[in-house]
Amino acid sequence: MKKTFQIEQEKLKPERAVDSIKNELRKYAKREKKKDLPNSKTMYWDFDCKFGKNAQEANICSFDEIFIALNSVIEEGWSECYVEVIAKAVDKPLKEEA
Repeated sequence: MKKTFQIEQEKLKPERAVDSIKNELRKYAKREKKKDLPNSKTMYWDFDCKFGKNAQEANICSFDEIFIALNSVIEEGWSECYVEVIAKAVDKPLKEEA
C-alpha cells in the first residue's frame, strides 16, 4: 500500500482522520497476514514501511513507529501524510539450543 492520506478534511476533525488512517493500516496488515506463506513453518509476514509528509520526504520506519508518528502529525499541523507499507515473507530466526 502506497497512499497519501488527507488529515484536514471537511467532514472529519483531524483526530478522527488520524484514527481512520490507523484503522485502515491495521485492516491492511490483518489482510496481508492472512495470505499463504511459501513455507509457513520457517517464515512469517513482515512489513517494509515509510512515513512522511510526502513520498519524497518519507523516512524508513517500523510498522509500530507509523502509529507513534501519526499522533504527532496533528500537533505539527500537517494537512496530509504519506504512508507506504509493503508486506514481505521473512525467514524466522533460528533458535539456539541451550
